[in-house]
Amino acid sequence: MSTIQVEVVSAEEAIFSGRAKFVALPGEAGELGILPGHIPLITRIKPGAVRIEKEDGDEEFVFVAGGILEVQPKCITVLSDTAIRGHDLDEAKANEARKAAEEALKNAKSDVDLAKAQSELAVMAAQIAALRKYRQKK
Repeated sequence: MSTIQVEVVSAEEAIFSGRAKFVALPGEAGELGILPGHIPLITRIKPGAVRIEKEDGDEEFVFVAGGILEVQPKCITVLSDTAIRGHDLDEAKANEARKAAEEALKNAKSDVDLAKAQSELAVMAAQIAALRKYRQKK
């Protein structure tokens, strides 16, 4: 089976670089599945899990807090401000951050505060869901 180069990059570091048979991630309009030979594409992605089926059949999970996906004939690039490897996700920290976002939502004094709290809450909910998905696969 053919493969394609995959790069997952956060603002701080390269999270994953390698060959893959398949990549699945949360697109803006729904789940995207990308195989080698996919047509070129640039789109925004939502917070959630990026699942990479590597060349050797193993799977790599990465949580992204949204970002941009670029598909070219020889490379898939995922750019995200925040990306965390599945094995580095911390459920206790994510739950703490979710509770803080819920509290901020209750105490929002302006539309800007409300939007910020809603966004943070959505990211934390997606991170917790990604962590659970990762654990199910293990």
